[in-house]
Amino acid sequence: MAKTSMIERDKKRAKLVKKYAAKRAGLKAIVLSPKSSYEEKMEAQTKLQKLPRDASPTRQRTRCALTGRPRAVYKKFGLARNKLREATMRGDVPGLRKASW
Repeated sequence: MAKTSMIERDKKRAKLVKKYAAKRAGLKAIVLSPKSSYEEKMEAQTKLQKLPRDASPTRQRTRCALTGRPRAVYKKFGLARNKLREATMRGDVPGLRKASW
């Protein structure tokens, strides 16, 4: 089980990403647009830098829905490898079974 503070920190980051998503997308569009002038691009870049650091989606971490484990998390299921294996053995994951050959 991951530390509760780390799980809560990640939830807080997810909330910030959602809050600033539209603003970030608009500023990024200005920066990447070939039609905008150099001054507009620099102004958009400084505004982008002034946004909270945790508003960037790259600072989010995928975590297991059950345990909060940050590593070896399968995006498709939202579970860490060990919890996914347990769920598979119980038959909780449809279409997934243990390999045997």
